[in-house]
Amino acid sequence: MNIPLVDLRKQYDPLKEDILQRMSTVLDGMHLFLGENVQALEGEFAAFCGASHGIGVGDGTDALHLIIRAMGIGPGDEVITVANTFVATVEAIVLAGATPVFVDIDPQTHLMDVQQVADAVTARTRAILPVHLYGQPVDMAPVQEIAQAHGLKIIEDACQAHGAEYRGQRTGSLGDAAAFSFYYSKNLGAYGEGGMVVTSDDDLAERIRMLRDHGSKERYYHDLVGCNSRLDELQAAVLRAKLPHLSAWNALRSEHARAYSALLAESSAVLPTEMPDVRHVYHLYAIRVPQRDALRARLQERGVGTGIHYPVPIHLQRAYAYLGYQGGDLPVTESAAREILSLPMYPELADDEIAYVADAVREFFGEKALTRTA
Repeated sequence: MNIPLVDLRKQYDPLKEDILQRMSTVLDGMHLFLGENVQALEGEFAAFCGASHGIGVGDGTDALHLIIRAMGIGPGDEVITVANTFVATVEAIVLAGATPVFVDIDPQTHLMDVQQVADAVTARTRAILPVHLYGQPVDMAPVQEIAQAHGLKIIEDACQAHGAEYRGQRTGSLGDAAAFSFYYSKNLGAYGEGGMVVTSDDDLAERIRMLRDHGSKERYYHDLVGCNSRLDELQAAVLRAKLPHLSAWNALRSEHARAYSALLAESSAVLPTEMPDVRHVYHLYAIRVPQRDALRARLQERGVGTGIHYPVPIHLQRAYAYLGYQGGDLPVTESAAREILSLPMYPELADDEIAYVADAVREFFGEKALTRTA
């Protein structure tokens, strides 16, 4: 078998006619930026998240960066986050002139260790930026309590968590504002770049709308120093075609995760831990194995695509050496980076493909295959 980490073609084929028709309509009208599709998507996605406002932007990085800037966070300010994330989380903080302060992760969920957050708060802290990694929300109640006690903002990095829920609330409604990415491989992905800010803060939403469009409300009149980060109409049209399917796709991802976990329950791999009171949408199905690189090579030989999310924690990246972190400062994060391996995960995975992947993992450890695989 040949099973990629993500198969976009399987999702595109049944939607092809609808997507091409929507794109054709956009091109016929030639209103390519901030038109009816962007405006409609902003409202539809905000409602999906349980928030008042959606602001379409260029990508997930810009979504985070614009939230931070719109909150007035900049030089001299600190933002508490994690190093077990894609670099964009930290880029957004640094590009705004602020300083990231890292806490370690929980060894079971690989999400922010919320017990460490209170100790990381200083007089310079302005915000907490939890990352809902792999599709699972951070334990937000303690984060909310700390933020309220210290007068801090909460910025959700929900770029991997479209439709995930914490105690019945969807990501995007758990803090002051949230950033989503529509990178092509996400649970809701565009066919290019795209992102969205979601918030119920009217003033913050208005400021972000201005910042994304050169700091203006009216063309050629600029009240703020902004930038160019506008979601385009073609991507919005694609995303509107996909959004009605998102909940069903997320349900399939959860089914696939349960199947993987059942087939690998007695294996030597450490499986994902799903917290109580959450709805995990499994953007990624990430296992942990000490022999990660050898397993990855063996799976590649068997035609199984894998990913490493992420091989080098942000605090140990050369670009962020100036922050002064050393190896050993975040031991759980560093251990995870050596052992994490993402298995194929997308809604259209077939049962026999999941079984094939699981058996290949078991066989690597010298464990008996549970099914007969080709």
